[in-house]
Amino acid sequence: MTAVRQDAWSPDDDLILAEVTLRHIREGSTQLAAFEEVGERIGRTSAACGFRWNSCVRKRYEEGIQNAKQQRQKRNYLKKQTAAATPHVSAIGTYESEERGIRVDSISLEDGLSIDAVIRFLRSWKTTYQDLSRQIKLFEKELKERDEELYRLRQQNEQLSKEVSHVQTDYHAVNDDYKTLIQIMDRARRLTALTNEDEVKPRFKMDANGNLERIE
Repeated sequence: MTAVRQDAWSPDDDLILAEVTLRHIREGSTQLAAFEEVGERIGRTSAACGFRWNSCVRKRYEEGIQNAKQQRQKRNYLKKQTAAATPHVSAIGTYESEERGIRVDSISLEDGLSIDAVIRFLRSWKTTYQDLSRQIKLFEKELKERDEELYRLRQQNEQLSKEVSHVQTDYHAVNDDYKTLIQIMDRARRLTALTNEDEVKPRFKMDANGNLERIE
């Protein structure tokens, strides 16, 4: 009969307890089974292992516990998907090598499963995989075309921005020339008006008798 240890827990004991317990959680087993396995390995009772886990070790492995539970859920999901996709195969016999090749010794099938059904299932998965591959290639091609179009639009936008800048510069130059021209025309108009006034105003001179005489 194996002696039950009563000494203090060591870091190695805690590590074994954590590893085994997390493995049982991942595999969908119970913590009680984990405590029994740990107790057999390190010479302690399952109750002592459970108390140590809940009181001390568990707190240090909260993240590991969550990861183990997620892995367990994935395992259960994959099992359900596999069970739904293909009928259950009860047993497959051993394979023996012979000079003529590999012979299937015995195969026991349930629910009418046949090699043809397995082949059809695999072919359907192959077709699905090929369809997905084609869709991925189409998406990649479309993404590349969109990137090229985006690059082209950016180049066009830069070109248009430069043209707008040049047009604005030309506009300011033309506007300044227009203002200068208006000022010149206004000045010429005023000079013309003054010249006309000088031509209309009559001029006079005094003759020898003291009379005013108009000068044409």
